[in-house]
Amino acid sequence: MNIPFIVLVVVVVVVIALYNSLVAKKNEVENILGSVDVLLKKRYDLIPNLVEVAKKYMKYEQELLKEIVALRSQALQRKGARDENIAIEEQFSKMLGSLMVAVENYPELKANEHFLHLQHALMEIEEQLSAARRAYNQAVTDYNNALEMIPTNIIASMMHYQKKELYAIESAQRENVHIGKLFGN
Repeated sequence: MNIPFIVLVVVVVVVIALYNSLVAKKNEVENILGSVDVLLKKRYDLIPNLVEVAKKYMKYEQELLKEIVALRSQALQRKGARDENIAIEEQFSKMLGSLMVAVENYPELKANEHFLHLQHALMEIEEQLSAARRAYNQAVTDYNNALEMIPTNIIASMMHYQKKELYAIESAQRENVHIGKLFGN
């Protein structure tokens, strides 16, 4: 065997390995994003039940309940860019947090067995979403690193792979919560 042939075989094997690693990273990001979407669907399916139970008790927060239902509809119909979808999810999480704070003013609602079950299910889904977002961010970071590092960046540019956005929170959500404001003090 001659040396140029061996070098060619080694180069081809390395290129194939790099290509396969990029494809695997891209598919992992898409797979985890699919898991996030499944959890979001579960959350959206739970919301109408939660809102209906809350409507029976909450007289003053009707506008918040209407906004949550409208945002749910918008999220279910989303066809927009990933950044737009992330913004909708952040707004939705913020509104759900507001709903849970508002519930504190209604002891009869907090004691309702059906509401407690729905609230527990929602909290469980939120925890699963948090874990899925962390997994997604790790997969995106690995993918984005591969797009920027030599030699995979060469193959990634030939494949027209683009950087993906991470799930992140708004700067307002990073601030400390003023408990007194939450309870009207």
